[in-house]
Amino acid sequence: MSYTDNNALRFLATSLAVLIALYALIHIVISKSIQQTAQQPPWLPESGWLGLQAMRQSLQADRTQTFLALQSERFAKLDRMTYRTRFLHRFAIHTCDPRNIQAVLGTQFKDFGLGPVRRANFWPLLGDGIFTADGPYCFTRDQISDLELEERHVQNLLRALPVGHDGDGWTGPVDLQPLFFRLTLDSTTEFLFGHSVDSQLTALLAENADGDGASGREASFARALNTAQQSLATRGRLQELYWLYNPASFRESCADVHSFVDGFVQIALERASSTENRLRQKGAEEQAKEKDKRKKYVFLDELASQTRDSIELRSQLLNILLAGRDTTASFLGWTFYLLARHQAIFNKLRQIVLRDFGAFDQPTEITFARLHACQYLQWVNRETLRLFPVVPVNARRALKDTFLPVGGEADGLSRIFIRKGQVVNYSVHVMHRHRDLWGPNADEFVPERWDKRQSGWEYLPFNGGARICLGQKFALTNVSYVIVRLLQRFEAIENLDSESETKHHLTLTDCSGTGVQVRLQKATS
Repeated sequence: MSYTDNNALRFLATSLAVLIALYALIHIVISKSIQQTAQQPPWLPESGWLGLQAMRQSLQADRTQTFLALQSERFAKLDRMTYRTRFLHRFAIHTCDPRNIQAVLGTQFKDFGLGPVRRANFWPLLGDGIFTADGPYCFTRDQISDLELEERHVQNLLRALPVGHDGDGWTGPVDLQPLFFRLTLDSTTEFLFGHSVDSQLTALLAENADGDGASGREASFARALNTAQQSLATRGRLQELYWLYNPASFRESCADVHSFVDGFVQIALERASSTENRLRQKGAEEQAKEKDKRKKYVFLDELASQTRDSIELRSQLLNILLAGRDTTASFLGWTFYLLARHQAIFNKLRQIVLRDFGAFDQPTEITFARLHACQYLQWVNRETLRLFPVVPVNARRALKDTFLPVGGEADGLSRIFIRKGQVVNYSVHVMHRHRDLWGPNADEFVPERWDKRQSGWEYLPFNGGARICLGQKFALTNVSYVIVRLLQRFEAIENLDSESETKHHLTLTDCSGTGVQVRLQKATS
């Protein structure tokens, strides 16, 4: 190598070192500038040494199904919408301020992500998908809900609600919550796989001791999915120590779920290859006619037309399955939890349902458009989701040094410095019940509050920003349809839950910790 070449290399190396040093200096200056113009929110008093006391309180509240109540108490005690805690060597921000939540999910979306801890926790079951991957997620489907398909599963639900033979028209005591989870599992698996697991029918067969074992694999899948999801929730409570909880039951459940879904993936891949070969031999016009013949929408077939990676297909299916099943079932459960405790609202909604959609045996057309045009029904939906958002708490991790716009210690209006890697926990549950945002009756079930009300970032039932819940329209349509059909069928509902305090069973979503304990009276007209 010549002397000139050596000089050139030294010059390049020196220039590169200077550029790196300059970049580092700029980064330090910007970070210092942010820190100097930002302040920190108040500490949670009971954080304790290394945050262990606060963590112990949270785990205890989770066991007693009072975690959301504890969270509300902490915000109320500090009389602030933003505070901070620590756990071991990590510091975290907790906020219910819509301005901060808007920054995390909207205006500063690129500054925050799900982070590696969440991905590593969820990955054994879900792989890469909407629950684990950063960035916006797009989901487009014109045929967002097949109401004819939904009707079949509603009929199976009604088979699980038999009216007694004593002539008064009442069902026996029943917990609607597991029935709703079976309903949504059945409809979601049919939408995704083209084949329903029919867990509602399987449960009925088991109760009647008439089962022949034909649906044993489907029933095992449903149990494995529930076990695996509960384990994910437990791991999530441990934050960065999630790996300490890895029982054999979790690993076995993940394997069972994967095996079940992989069977459908393999069938779809074979079908996609066969269809592709057949279409290749036809002209463009014949290909279009062939595609038009396929009336039933199967999500897996749509995915298989875009990728042949079996692991990616399985991961996407499982992510959407949990989003579709749990969101809708929890939403339905809380709706009837509230209606059972507010007879006047139940009666008013039922009269509107009968006016707009007719009686159970002779219904008028129930369509997507007509469901969403039923104003009071949508008010009930919105108010249910305000009081009981199906994902009441969530979090994002800072991808770089940044800030939140409000919450600083001096006056609560100063911005907060957020260091790269720091977690921002946000509580939709507390925000939705904050009296400064919703008035003195914020804890009350008042559907009429939505008359002419326009909501902003203070109302996030399905998250917000680029990662808004992909199942939003699916959930709203299916919940509305089920409400209409049940209120057509039953004219009265009675609450049988003796627990006065609301309990919350938190997994990836929030459902009632005591179920939905009711009895229903069949309509006479």
